[in-house]
Amino acid sequence: MTPPPVDVDAPYAVVLGVAQDAGHPQAGCTRSCCAAAYDDPSRGHRVSSVGLVDGEHRVLLDATPDLTAQLHALSPTGRIDAILPTHGHIGHYTGLMYLGREAMGAAGVSVFAMPRMRALLTDHAPWSQLAALGQIVLQPLVAGQSVQVSPRLRVTPFLVPHRDEFTETVGFRVDGPSRSLAYVPDIDKWSKWDVAVEQLVASVDVALLDGTFFADGEISRDMAEVPHPFVVETLARFADDPSEVRARVHLIHLNHTNPLLDPTSEASAAVRAAGMRVAEEGDRHGL
Repeated sequence: MTPPPVDVDAPYAVVLGVAQDAGHPQAGCTRSCCAAAYDDPSRGHRVSSVGLVDGEHRVLLDATPDLTAQLHALSPTGRIDAILPTHGHIGHYTGLMYLGREAMGAAGVSVFAMPRMRALLTDHAPWSQLAALGQIVLQPLVAGQSVQVSPRLRVTPFLVPHRDEFTETVGFRVDGPSRSLAYVPDIDKWSKWDVAVEQLVASVDVALLDGTFFADGEISRDMAEVPHPFVVETLARFADDPSEVRARVHLIHLNHTNPLLDPTSEASAAVRAAGMRVAEEGDRHGL
């Protein structure tokens, strides 16, 4: 049987970064996990973000401190149609500053925001200036309701439990003409969510999931202060799932201490042995 032709014009998602909010290397870190990346910037990693491409349309999931490089990778012309931040922690919305008058001086970029995120951007300087000058146009997001972000792509936000000091936290489901993708860079613990993560993964073609820390004890402070599902917990949780489900899991949002940032590490080998993947910058997923 002749395989169906590949639609080279089909929309797709591209991974623009895989690191936790503070990037890799991280400011002030003198440990070996960051020393090599300071010595050789090519060994570093940008903050987690996903770009969506639909013809001429360009959309960002999360606006990171690395937005300058990520926007250039996504759109060399500088075109950006919409941005959807997941929540109000520094790695996920502060890149909006580059749209301002001190930088791009953008005009009319749609920013789709949940209610508390919308209030943060509307009521607090310097973010409020972006809206006042028309550099961003705030659009409403409602959990469970999809929005059309380009002619062939729809994004649906869903609430997840996280440290919601400033805003609510959402993950996103992206639906294209043929395939779907889930993006959940931050969540406290899978067990605290009223949705079974296995159910989410089984419902999409690709799932970019929170892999912030590989295991307990990875950082010196009390890790309960910054809860995330440990990767070892995620591996155990999916251990009995069919291989085709496990293959959809791509771990993202890796802390600078996470051994998964080194593809030659035993931790990376364990993820591959479990039939899962570590997300890499430049990964493309057709939609």
